[in-house]
Amino acid sequence: MLAIDGAHGEGGGQLVRTAVALSAIRGMPIRIDNVRARRSNPGLAPQHVAAVRAVASMCDAQCEGVEPRATGFSFVPGRLRGGRYRIDVGTAGSITLVLQAMLPVAVASGERCDISVRGGTDVRAAPPIDYFGRVLLPLLASMGVRATLTVERRGYYPKGGGEVRLELAPTSELVPFVVDVPGPVERVSIVTHVAQLPREIAERMVHAAQLALPSGLRVDASVEICGADRSTGPGGAIVLYAPTSRTLLGAAQVAERGVRAEKLGTMAAESLASDLRARASLDVHAADQMLAFLALAPGESRFRVRDLSSHARTAMWLLERFSAARFAVAAQAGAVEVRVSH
Repeated sequence: MLAIDGAHGEGGGQLVRTAVALSAIRGMPIRIDNVRARRSNPGLAPQHVAAVRAVASMCDAQCEGVEPRATGFSFVPGRLRGGRYRIDVGTAGSITLVLQAMLPVAVASGERCDISVRGGTDVRAAPPIDYFGRVLLPLLASMGVRATLTVERRGYYPKGGGEVRLELAPTSELVPFVVDVPGPVERVSIVTHVAQLPREIAERMVHAAQLALPSGLRVDASVEICGADRSTGPGGAIVLYAPTSRTLLGAAQVAERGVRAEKLGTMAAESLASDLRARASLDVHAADQMLAFLALAPGESRFRVRDLSSHARTAMWLLERFSAARFAVAAQAGAVEVRVSH
């Protein structure tokens, strides 16, 4: 059984989610201790428990200690399988973070999967669901992943209650992601939504984002207004994405009480602008989320990122423990080049 220090690197929930996904994919039993040890509220939160149990259901894993506030647990996987899964986080815990744990396992199963998750669609410290659907899934489509995302209901902190469905076709073999330079930007799309809030809040986010983007770019924007029939409580988010001739860059911010709409739009646009200046082929958050898939793809993958987060470095450490994947990181002018080989 592989022993993993849950306090290594960034030492948060992503380490837990990535570790159980890799355990399921590789068929390798694991024991994780010191789970989120350096956090103010250490141990497994409900959303981490939901993610671990969701992955366990995809491989008939035997688990011990997977309970809220647990600081250690074991995970012994069985055979991977596709099928239909219904997950309820039980709180406003992030749906996208649960899907991040399940998606590599679903792809590795090679079978059709139909996944529904109930929880928070757009919550702090997690990618909003529109980033998942408009940035991550198109990037994975370039590697051969065929997935359809449907947002049936939006949910926010503290109530949750959002509902999302992800349908995944069987994946035979992943294609390496090799994008050294992004190529010219075709346009920038701004997608905002508000639920049970005035439309002008979304419009203010859009306007601020437009002002903060580099001049000369073609920009289109859309605003979605969700009533009580399609959302649980008030909330909102802004997502920007920029298709280029070879890749896709994105940025996002979730609405927060007490934070002005203009600040949210500006922060998202400035993040995207920084990636464009760095000539990145993946944005910082996409790089975090793509690593497991790059490790599963045969051959060599390469990408350029503005900076490597602590999440990404922790994921690399984990991936090298579970597989033959090896990561080479080289600093370049204003960016970092990452190579993934086997």
